[in-house]
Amino acid sequence: MKTIDYYNKFADDFAEATLHVDMASLYQPFLIELPKQAYILDVGCGSGRDTLAFKNKGYKVDAIDYSEALVERATLLTGLQVRLQSFYEIDEHEVYDGVWACASLLHCERTRLAEVVGKLIHALKPDGVLYMSFKYGDSDREKDGRTFTDLDVAQAKALLQLFEDVEQIQQWITVDQRPDRDEKWLNVLWKKHA
Repeated sequence: MKTIDYYNKFADDFAEATLHVDMASLYQPFLIELPKQAYILDVGCGSGRDTLAFKNKGYKVDAIDYSEALVERATLLTGLQVRLQSFYEIDEHEVYDGVWACASLLHCERTRLAEVVGKLIHALKPDGVLYMSFKYGDSDREKDGRTFTDLDVAQAKALLQLFEDVEQIQQWITVDQRPDRDEKWLNVLWKKHA
């Protein structure tokens, strides 16, 4: 798997590039939907940036990533034992109040995206909230040895229509916060029915 090789090889560079990005404006719409003592799953936690932010805000957090090097770094950063696990392997049932999949499902094969999103919804408690972000676009592509599944508004809508037990709370487009980037991102916030 090339994408994992990339993250294992460039874990330090990736962590450095992403660790200090200000994510407050993305956390806000997600966290406002959660109960005070919420239990969050950070899917594809990378450097551990978001896991640490949620932990510091008093939430209980589980974090997974499929890169051994990033699991090591995120565990060190957060003081939590990050699990080495792929999003294809998630099998919890109604455990979490919130699932945070920031810039991680963009590495999911398009043919398996509905399956993985279904697993995330399954892992949510009733009234639970799912956040996902994708690079904005409609193609499957490879860049720097990583594969990407981009998503646009129409594709996000089609994906949502596959699930009867969730509704969209919000969907918005942002521009990459890193200084050397101007890519657009599609942010999706769904809520599971009680």
